[in-house]
Amino acid sequence: MLRTKTSFIAAALLGIAVLLPGYAVAQNYPPSVKQLVAETKKQVKTMDMAAFKAAFDKKAAGLIVDVREPGEYAEGFVPGAINVPRGLIEFTIWEHIGFPDKTDMNKQISLYCRTGGRCALAAKSLQDLGLTNVTAVDMVFENWVKAGHPVAKK
Repeated sequence: MLRTKTSFIAAALLGIAVLLPGYAVAQNYPPSVKQLVAETKKQVKTMDMAAFKAAFDKKAAGLIVDVREPGEYAEGFVPGAINVPRGLIEFTIWEHIGFPDKTDMNKQISLYCRTGGRCALAAKSLQDLGLTNVTAVDMVFENWVKAGHPVAKK
């Protein structure tokens, strides 16, 4: 009976997370998650919002990848950004870097998300796969919007 109740609660929470992806982001995570993200940011190249905006304006940000979930992306994204959710990045980035014929492992890629955590983890994954020019944009997307920077919508 306890197992059934626990399974029901887990399924309900998963359903809420799928229906309201922002809710999961807004949660207060255990220190271990925050520590993992902080350590990961030390292992990858990062840039802040001002540096990203400057690169964006100069069209020097390379391939811009929004690693948020599709529903978040549809609500607004950096113009020109493609959506590759963090959970799929290792499997779907390849078509964007020329695989299989002309794979460019040095292609410049700028990743961003809602608060900078998912993009750091995604950058580390791509780095671990051998991509050499990946940058995590350490910014809060809401601040990008509040600053009046360009936002596109689907």
